[in-house]
Amino acid sequence: MKFSLLSALVANALSVSAGTILWDGRFNDLTSSTDLNKWSWGNQVGPYQYYIHGSSPVTAYVNLSPDYKNPADTGSRQGAKITLDNTAYWNGQNMRRTELIPQTTAAINKGKVYYHFSLMRKDTNAPATTREHQIAFFESHFTELKSGWLSGAPGVSDTKLRWCVSGNTQWSTEWEANVWHNVAYEIDFNANTVGFWHSTGSEPLAQKVAPISASTSSNGADWHVGVLELPRSGYPDTTEDYYWSGVYIESGSLTTSVAGPGSGPGGSSSSTSSTTKTVSSTTLSTSTTTTTKAQSTSTTSTAPSTSTQPSGCTASHWSQCDGINYTGCKTCASGFTCKYINDWFSQCL
Repeated sequence: MKFSLLSALVANALSVSAGTILWDGRFNDLTSSTDLNKWSWGNQVGPYQYYIHGSSPVTAYVNLSPDYKNPADTGSRQGAKITLDNTAYWNGQNMRRTELIPQTTAAINKGKVYYHFSLMRKDTNAPATTREHQIAFFESHFTELKSGWLSGAPGVSDTKLRWCVSGNTQWSTEWEANVWHNVAYEIDFNANTVGFWHSTGSEPLAQKVAPISASTSSNGADWHVGVLELPRSGYPDTTEDYYWSGVYIESGSLTTSVAGPGSGPGGSSSSTSSTTKTVSSTTLSTSTTTTTKAQSTSTTSTAPSTSTQPSGCTASHWSQCDGINYTGCKTCASGFTCKYINDWFSQCL
């Protein structure tokens, strides 16, 4: 009997945690979102860099609660609600942005690694379907989720959640309210490939797209846990909320259980009142099938000037340096070049 119980515990532990955590962003070490204010370029502490946000206090853009996590994610004590409101403009840009970046020196951009997170929306403060949203993206946009109407696409709105590689949709599903989408990006930085794992609710991750070729460029400090919304004329800002859970990066074998590493055999987190449901996903069977092609986001040409630069102004690394209606600094700091991302946005890289 004792042997059977021990075997069951071992089997459960192995099924929950299969890999080695390189960076843990599950908000377990934060008492509230105000802890993010402790981080600065001169005091790089905590699990996240916090500098891409609007001008209001941190609680306007990031809030933590057990009610904000996937109930099946028992490895997380709480989840995060990340918000875009009418003040969420960073550093003079014309795009709304609220993003957190891993604070770590671990090799999250080496070898084969898995970037985990769960994402959910509600009908209250739902993301607009009439604007493109870039979610959980890298600076070079070699892989990311997208929602809403894709820039340059026909039509007016789009209700799908998409996984994209270099701007091309490789998987998509209807983004319904109160459904937790559990995701792992399978990234091989040596082989320059990226694959996609997904499930909903409490279901274990399953491979939806096998690894395909991608320009897997990352300096280890450019994965954005959050959202960037591209502007679109004629569509006013509305408040939007995005719910995040189970954010971590691992190497070795993939953890497919949504409970996550460190959750224990029966789970350790308190239950929540969140409503969840499971939906079927639409997948693309081969890497050569593309449902929608967004405007290119990986070209490295310099953007044409669209406005006059303020005098004596220099844009720092990662900052915007050009784009339609942009009026901020257009000269990048020494060592960086203004690179075209899209018509609305160029960046010092």
